[in-house]
Amino acid sequence: MTSRSHPHRDARRVALDVLFQADVRGEDPVDALADWASDEREVPEFARELVLGVAAHLEELDRLIGEFAHEWTVERMAAVDRTILRLACYELLHRPDVPPAAAISEAVVAAKELSTEDSGRFVNGILGRIEREWKGEGERSGTEQ
Repeated sequence: MTSRSHPHRDARRVALDVLFQADVRGEDPVDALADWASDEREVPEFARELVLGVAAHLEELDRLIGEFAHEWTVERMAAVDRTILRLACYELLHRPDVPPAAAISEAVVAAKELSTEDSGRFVNGILGRIEREWKGEGERSGTEQ
């Protein structure tokens, strides 16, 4: 891969793998995370936090993604795109320690690498709309749920 280490990027990829597995198998992300740990696969703390966060807010994330994905339902999206969007959306809404530009950029890179070039544009468009609308409403400065 790359010569430089990117701990957050690497942790996001682990979180994406766990969340993708849960989605494809129709299981709870918490159970998928437990499977990974029981298989003695390394799960960085940041990845664990992301998986648990997405699991805790899944309904809210899917509702928001569906709202901003014009003419697409979350169920109709490719599983990898849906997983990337859920993770990035969770970071935008619930991780003030992650700069919005970083969450979006990492999601677009992941979509291009793991899905298609079109997926990169698709993910960027949805997350960009969420970020603009969300910033406009000032939710980031509000209280966390």
